[in-house]
Amino acid sequence: MSTTTACGPTQDSGYRAVLGSPYVARLLGGTLIGRLPTGMAPIAILLLVRAEHGPLALAGALGALYGLACALGQPLLGRLVDRHGQSRVLVPATAAASTAFLLLPCTGPVRHPVLAALTVLAAGLATPPLEAGLRALWPVLLPDAGRQRTALSLDSSTQGLVFVAGPLLATGFAAGAGATTALVATAALGLLGTGLVVTSQPSRAWRPAEFTEAVHWTGPLRVPGLRVLFAALIGTGVALGAVNVLALSAAERHHAGWLAGVMPAALSIGSMLGGLAYGRHAWPGAPTRHLVAASVGFAAGWLPLLPDPAPTVAVLGAVLPGTFLAPLLTAAFLTVDRLAPEGESTEAFAWLIACIGIGQAAGTALASLAAVPLLVAAVPLAGAAFALWLLHRFNDRLSS
Repeated sequence: MSTTTACGPTQDSGYRAVLGSPYVARLLGGTLIGRLPTGMAPIAILLLVRAEHGPLALAGALGALYGLACALGQPLLGRLVDRHGQSRVLVPATAAASTAFLLLPCTGPVRHPVLAALTVLAAGLATPPLEAGLRALWPVLLPDAGRQRTALSLDSSTQGLVFVAGPLLATGFAAGAGATTALVATAALGLLGTGLVVTSQPSRAWRPAEFTEAVHWTGPLRVPGLRVLFAALIGTGVALGAVNVLALSAAERHHAGWLAGVMPAALSIGSMLGGLAYGRHAWPGAPTRHLVAASVGFAAGWLPLLPDPAPTVAVLGAVLPGTFLAPLLTAAFLTVDRLAPEGESTEAFAWLIACIGIGQAAGTALASLAAVPLLVAAVPLAGAAFALWLLHRFNDRLSS
């Protein structure tokens, strides 16, 4: 297992020092660009269907199918990376996903919804595991534990940009040149970001571990602590997935259309601020303690949104749970790094990402089914509370 710990830094572990380390800025930037399709595609798919005068139900179903396929494909591709290296997996996966985006307008989603669904499914399943791959590279790029923790905080904080910039880019391209252009841009940005990653020396030089015996078919899921962590993060994902529905519901009730976009963005901004603050200091204690503490704050942060506050208060309220999100994810990634079996780190990180994605899909569905505002607001609180209960109840497995 990995030997990364939560001990204090032995070198300068500030953000400037980390970003100044060789290849760090390039790999972080390339990963962010390469992941923009995950933020752009759901909106671009919806706009394409609506441009063909298709029903909103079809647009939503195709967008949900893409998100679910992304989540399910990550562990499989992560396992392939652990076996065959990054370049051999990331390059064909990105090519397949980008090709699917380019072909989607040709399918005529409204006339041929089954063909469109298969194309969307291919695009989602082929989404390259750039995020998991970057997490596997941090110990190589930054052997010092303090710098690794700072890099993970920076990494977790900036990931929110994907879901702020992605929808804005998709809608901007669609408004300026049509929905098809938005999908072309989605494909192009995926290729550009992945290209920056796979042409870097650390990614090209990264080699999978040599396995002396066959790996169990369950992979990292055979580790009890990881099963607990992944199950808990489904609850975290439920909270995140319910935010868009909660924001849209509040926007309609208060006749404030801007709230539908600003409220999720506020959550992301809060996550960036919290992550940057968390990464500036070497906090005492093991990552599992940080994980539980951040989960307490994340769960409690949803309480002010229960009474359906005014739009301005709702925006400020969304910042509160966001400030604990990036520290929670950073501690989760550090825990995975410690518990993942040797040679299976990429798949383990991919499972973490996949479980959050599965939770997001469930949270969106549950919040959509809620009939009254209080129940809609209760969905993210319930998801976060479930995650906290599981992490606290089985903390001994995470620490073992």
